[in-house]
Amino acid sequence: MNRQSFVQKYGPWAVVTGASEGIGRAFAEELAPLGMNLILVARRGDRLQQLADAIRQKHGVETRIIAADLSVAEGRNEMIDKTSDLDVGLLVAAAGFGTSGSLLAANLEAERNMLEVNCFAVLEQSTVFGQRFAKRGRGGIILMASLLGWQGVSGAAHYAATKAYVQSLAEGLHRELAPSNVDVLASAPGPVNSGFASRADMRMGFADTPRAVAKASLQALGRKATVIPGALGKFLSYSLLSLPRFLRVRILTSVMGSMTRHQSA
Repeated sequence: MNRQSFVQKYGPWAVVTGASEGIGRAFAEELAPLGMNLILVARRGDRLQQLADAIRQKHGVETRIIAADLSVAEGRNEMIDKTSDLDVGLLVAAAGFGTSGSLLAANLEAERNMLEVNCFAVLEQSTVFGQRFAKRGRGGIILMASLLGWQGVSGAAHYAATKAYVQSLAEGLHRELAPSNVDVLASAPGPVNSGFASRADMRMGFADTPRAVAKASLQALGRKATVIPGALGKFLSYSLLSLPRFLRVRILTSVMGSMTRHQSA
């Protein structure tokens, strides 16, 4: 899809959550050259302002920032309220984080916050913006799933479960919103070199880049229900998908163990 047709279908405004770093930032940097005006959402307003200024100066698009914590109702309501006056046609729900280690030793408050951001915030955004897009008769929604969401993973049991939720939600909405001319995509990357690993206390070896994830996801929007972006993500998924589910669980548990081995040192 070229720049003009992309803006006609998904413009003039796009909401990108988690835009201060990683995959969310990469989406913003890929959407701006397409001529999309951007509403950038994350907790850190200083980083958002720097990104908004750079994008506006380089690409000449309009930007708006919303510094909000999507793990609490106040933050989610603020995002919805501050976008109500704009003709938004695309939602990229890239905000999210992970945890790792034994669930029995987990901080339940941190796990609850992850559930709010990874699941309920995504549900609320999909519902609110899905209604707006259906009413206007066009639009798009990109939800960030994960290869870990395709089976349970010991050492990241709750995080994998949140991504299974997102994957299932996106697949259902893909069919449900199609008659309204609204495209829905689940983007399910493997390891990505972003701020995710440090917050989840994981150490990754090889990883795809956030830009590769964003670029492949935008190219797949309107063409697929699910995309596996990045070369490493494709390699891992095609290596695992032919295996029985219980073997995928064992293999990914072993992979997760290698990324969290330092926690027991």
